[in-house]
Amino acid sequence: MQDAKKGIRKRQVPAVTRAVAILRQLAREPEPVGVNPLARSLGLIPSTCLHILRALQDEGLVVFDPEKKLYSIGLGILPLARSALQRNSFTTLVQPHLDQLSEEFGVTGIATQLTDPVHMVVVAMSQSSMPFRLQVDLGSRFPALISATGRCFAAFNRVDDAKLRADFDELSWDHPPAYETWLAEVTSARKNGYAVDSGTYISGVTVVAVPMFDTRGQMFRSLVAIGISERIQATGADRIAEKMLAYRDEISKSQMELGG
Repeated sequence: MQDAKKGIRKRQVPAVTRAVAILRQLAREPEPVGVNPLARSLGLIPSTCLHILRALQDEGLVVFDPEKKLYSIGLGILPLARSALQRNSFTTLVQPHLDQLSEEFGVTGIATQLTDPVHMVVVAMSQSSMPFRLQVDLGSRFPALISATGRCFAAFNRVDDAKLRADFDELSWDHPPAYETWLAEVTSARKNGYAVDSGTYISGVTVVAVPMFDTRGQMFRSLVAIGISERIQATGADRIAEKMLAYRDEISKSQMELGG
């Protein structure tokens, strides 16, 4: 029986894989896009791309502009995302801590989760009550290697050196750090247990990130504080990180007690 289980392989379903790739690409596009550019970006045959787009449109997951012949991500995706978040016990556990973090330090507190090998998504958040605050949207998706979260990801998740450099070179920063400098900061994150991005990702904004680990000891979630650099410098990024580490431990303990 065990040998039979070992021999079982996942069966590829190309249509599903392509549909998911199309949805992800549309979510990344800042503007609606035509069939041909979309197909080129994904390496698909335009006619195949079109058939999948029409099926997704019928389900409300894609919107089509008949005048401009352009496609964009549809609002039909929202109920699915909302349901997934509501059923995620982690979001329930983390929310009170994010609220406390925002209230105490005047920052935007967010929790992120790895959704695929190279991207994180915001699964919970709490806005500061300060007059000036940073807008972050629930469900926002970003490269796993970017900003303070990315330094933690590189520190605790094994990535091939060549791929790490290639992925780093594709990142978009306001003030791109030198690769060697970034690697030194990754080493510091591994040593300290948290990372700080002081204005390199977004000018004038400091990001503090604390990793959360799976059973293999790899980072798959993070707690993040985002605030105006001047304000965080006055408070002390280390002090904020210390509180976030304590929250992380409390959340992890609660998850263990709940069985996951």
